[in-house]
Amino acid sequence: MGFDGHSNGRACIIGAGCSGFTMAKRLKDHGVLYDCFELSDNIGGNWYYKNPNGMSSCYQSLHIDTSKWRLAFEDYPVPEDWPDFPHHSQLLQYFHDYVDHFDLRDTITFNTAVTNAERRSDGDWDVTLSSGETRTYQWLLVGNGHHWDPRIPDEYPGLADFAGYQVHSHHYEDPFEAYDFRGKRVLVVGAGNSAMDISSELSQRPIAERLIISMRRGVWVLPKYMNGQPADKAVLPAWMPASLGRRLARNMIKKQLGNPEDFGLPKPDHEPLDAHPSVSGEFLTRVGCGDIVAKGALERFEPNAVVFADGSREKIDAIVWATGYKVSFPFFEDPQLTPTDNRFPLFKRMVKPGIDNLFFLALAQPLPTLVNFAEQQSKLIAAAIAGTYALPSVAEMEKAIVADEKTHMGHFYQAARHTMQVDFNTYVRDLMKEIERGKKRARVAA
Repeated sequence: MGFDGHSNGRACIIGAGCSGFTMAKRLKDHGVLYDCFELSDNIGGNWYYKNPNGMSSCYQSLHIDTSKWRLAFEDYPVPEDWPDFPHHSQLLQYFHDYVDHFDLRDTITFNTAVTNAERRSDGDWDVTLSSGETRTYQWLLVGNGHHWDPRIPDEYPGLADFAGYQVHSHHYEDPFEAYDFRGKRVLVVGAGNSAMDISSELSQRPIAERLIISMRRGVWVLPKYMNGQPADKAVLPAWMPASLGRRLARNMIKKQLGNPEDFGLPKPDHEPLDAHPSVSGEFLTRVGCGDIVAKGALERFEPNAVVFADGSREKIDAIVWATGYKVSFPFFEDPQLTPTDNRFPLFKRMVKPGIDNLFFLALAQPLPTLVNFAEQQSKLIAAAIAGTYALPSVAEMEKAIVADEKTHMGHFYQAARHTMQVDFNTYVRDLMKEIERGKKRARVAA
C-alpha cells in the first residue's frame, strides 16, 4: 500500500524484540494495518546475542533468571524439553519460531531505524526512517527497550586516570573476548542480576586472580529454586493482600537464606522484596568459597587501584560496570517525552496522559519477567486502535498513575532502578479490569 501523506488508520511499531513482534501479532489478529521497523537485521532485540545493532545485553553464558513456566507466550507454549531456566540461544529460537508460526516476518522492515517521530498538529505522527523517508501514522507504538543505553558513573575522583580495562556489563560477552580476564584482578561494580552472574563467572579460579565486587548497599540475593521448584512458580492467591503476601514471602526467604552478612556481604538496609531482587543460584556459593570478595561503596580510583569508602585499597586491572541503564528515546525531541532520572510516569505503564495515540511497550521492570509483558499490554492497545476501548480522562489517568505507583513501588527504597517496578500478576489483573472499564466507556461514547 502506498503512502499519500495521510495515516490511513495505520500503526507504526518501533522495534522487533519480543515486545514489538507480540504487538504485531495482536494487531494482525485485529486486522489493523501496521508497519514494524527494526534497526537490526533480525528479530530478538536484547536476546539476540551479538546483535549487530549493539543493543543486546546478552553474554555467552547467560541463562534467563525467569523460569520457562513464567516466560511463555500464552498462545504459543515453550518446548517441552526445555530446562527450567533456558539459555539465551533457546529463548531466541523460541522467538523465531513464534514469528514464523504466526507469519509475522514479512511484516517487519529490517535494517531500518526510526530516526525521528514528531506529532503533527492534527495528532498523527510523522515518522522519519534511516532511509530518509517520512511516513505518517495514526498510532505510534514504542518498543525500543530499556536495557541498551548503559549508565556508567563518572563522579568518582581519579576515574579518568585509571589505566586498566573498563567495560559496562552491556558490552561484556565472555571472559576471553574482547579482553582476557584470566589472571587479572577484577572489580565488578553493582549488585543486580548482571553483577551477580558476571562476578560468579569471572571469579572461578581458572579465570580471575582476584574478584572484588563493590556493592553500594547490601542486597538480598534470592535463589532460583526454593523447596525443589523454580522459585517464581510460587504464586500467591489473588485474594491475599499484597502486604500480607510480602510478609509471608520475607519470612520464608530469611528462613531459607539466612542473613547476607553471614556470607560476608554488606548488611542490607531494607527487607527482602523491598528492592528489585537480585537472583542467582551461584553467587552466594562463590562468596562463601572466597572466590568473590565483597566490598562497600567506591571512594576514588588510582591509575592501577581503587580505594573504597572504608579506606581499604585494592590493585585492579579491569572494571566491569554493572550499573544499569538509562531510559531513552533517541527519536523523540519533545521534552515531555524525555525521561528525567529514569522516571517516566505512564498510565498503566503505557500512556502519557494527553497523548492518546502513543503507547509504550514493556517500559517496566516487572517481576518475574519482561518477556511476555507487552503481550498482555497489547490487548488494551489493540482494543484502543480497533475502537472497542476508550481511555479515561487525563485527570483520571493522572490519578491512576499515582495510585498504581504506590501499589507497585511504595515499599521500595528510592533509587534509579526503582522507577518502573510492577508486580506482573497484580499488574495483569488490574489491566484486564481496566480493559473492561474502557470497553464500557467506548460503548457509552458510541
